Amino acid sequence: MNEIPFGFGKPRDDDDNESGGAGGPGGPGGDPGGGVFGFGLGGDLGAALHRFADMLSWQGGPVNWDLAKDVARQAAAGADPSIGPGEQTAAAEAIRLAELWLDTATAFPAATTVTHAWSRAEWIEATLPTWRLLVEPIASKVVDAFGNELSGLSSGMPGLAGAPGGEELPIDLRQLAGPLLSMMRQMGGVMFGSQVGQALGGLAREVLSSTDIGLPLAGTGSAALVPAGIEAFGAGLGIAADEVRLFVALREAAVHRLYAAVPWLRARLVAAVEDYARGITVDTSLMQEALGSIDPSRPESLQEALTSGLFEPQNTPAQQAALARLETLLALVEGWVDDVVVAAAADRLGATGALAETIRRRRAAGGPAEQAFGNLVGLELRPRRIREAMQLWQLLRENRGADGRDAVWEHPDLLPTADDLANPREFVDRRDVDLDLGALDPRHSDTRDASDGPDTSGSDSPNSSDE
Repeated sequence: MNEIPFGFGKPRDDDDNESGGAGGPGGPGGDPGGGVFGFGLGGDLGAALHRFADMLSWQGGPVNWDLAKDVARQAAAGADPSIGPGEQTAAAEAIRLAELWLDTATAFPAATTVTHAWSRAEWIEATLPTWRLLVEPIASKVVDAFGNELSGLSSGMPGLAGAPGGEELPIDLRQLAGPLLSMMRQMGGVMFGSQVGQALGGLAREVLSSTDIGLPLAGTGSAALVPAGIEAFGAGLGIAADEVRLFVALREAAVHRLYAAVPWLRARLVAAVEDYARGITVDTSLMQEALGSIDPSRPESLQEALTSGLFEPQNTPAQQAALARLETLLALVEGWVDDVVVAAAADRLGATGALAETIRRRRAAGGPAEQAFGNLVGLELRPRRIREAMQLWQLLRENRGADGRDAVWEHPDLLPTADDLANPREFVDRRDVDLDLGALDPRHSDTRDASDGPDTSGSDSPNSSDE
């Protein structure tokens, strides 16, 4: 698991903060303008203060999404050419052909209703609503935890901020706590907005489509390719650009088919993130230490406290279980897509093997899905899990055909568990003996074969804790 989830990062080392680098102004992980919360005092002081005031006027929740969008677009700026009619046509044709090929590889029907070719900036704009859904539960819980601690301070609770021997805090710090609480909620929106924007800007430079993280970010049925990302992905492979585009289109269309055919899947993924957020606790001793370091005469001490790691959530057993559920479900999605795409393209697209291997290497190096969920909830997606899931789906297809493989998605209780991913052959053999696939008819999707044992929505479900 990663140490620090999305929006809770500590400042980069100075060596990372060179202009134009990953940690530089406007770059992923960097401060977009320097100074307090990214608003430098160089240049036009009046303009900087005016912008700062605008940011503090945000009333839309724990993340300032206006700032997030601006920072993301700035971080993704550069080699982001506008999309012309030719690229729109090429994307639409690739998705159309991909749907035809997928008809032979999955029982799930075509689901794309509209196709797009997006610039990186357009990807940011189109996917923000889904990022809001995923990020806000976590940001809200952490800001609330900090606010509760400050409320205790303003009430003069003894023993806070590391006061020795349980002594009350000095009166000047208690008086400061009330205004700090109000300021924190506004500053929190600025801080989270900046960090979310930096992360999205970095992702926008790498994504290939709207489903790169295993979730249709622009909604099911709205298929989109990112030509600049696809071009970078295919560079140096020695494979024709139209073949690379078609391979990405196959993956994009397959994800949309899965989510359209399995209506509970999206809600299940979001619920895992919400379960993680619900269990967030903040180490109050760190918070007390940070608050004790605030010097009312030094405004920058507030920023130092807020970025000193005090927001780092403490993982609980319930959160570990939520992360395991999320990892297992994402692995099942990615593994299913891998199997379907290879089955659809193997006899038609000569570069299928090379492109599939490039996708695997991309994951191992930390692709968009790995970055997104690593930054979002501290989840380190393991490529091994996805390989195991692909092997399991492949074995099911070889034993039961595409219809039998896809029927397992009829109900969440029928999905493989984390243990099943580690022993795919055992799962397939058990299904061969135990599972009456006739019970998976949509009319009976709520029923289970008695031989499958008790309800597995708990510890033995696909959402069970792994390792």
